Amino acid sequence: MALEHASSGQVIDVRRRDGDDLSQFSAIALAKTDELELIRMCMPKGKTMPEHHVLGEITLLCLQGQVAVDAHGREQLLGPGQMLYLHGGQAHALAAREDSLLLLTILMHKAGR
Repeated sequence: MALEHASSGQVIDVRRRDGDDLSQFSAIALAKTDELELIRMCMPKGKTMPEHHVLGEITLLCLQGQVAVDAHGREQLLGPGQMLYLHGGQAHALAAREDSLLLLTILMHKAGR
């Protein structure tokens, strides 16, 4: 069954829920349009995402836990309430130092822009 995405004007609660198991990886698209995607990610301690890139610009907001982000030749730690911006195409890798909850925003890249 496909997950319904949020609609314009709908309130989205991104905080940790009672049923959340942060020891299991999950990535849920909360909203998606032709220009924007919002993804709520649970990353368990020790989970890594190898170096990759996204064509569009991104922000990564740590809601809970701690995640190391390797980009621009250095590693930076994100803790609760901290956000990182990366321009489109920037290679980066992630490593959860603690069970973590993240909000990822992607501005979708369009050909010809």
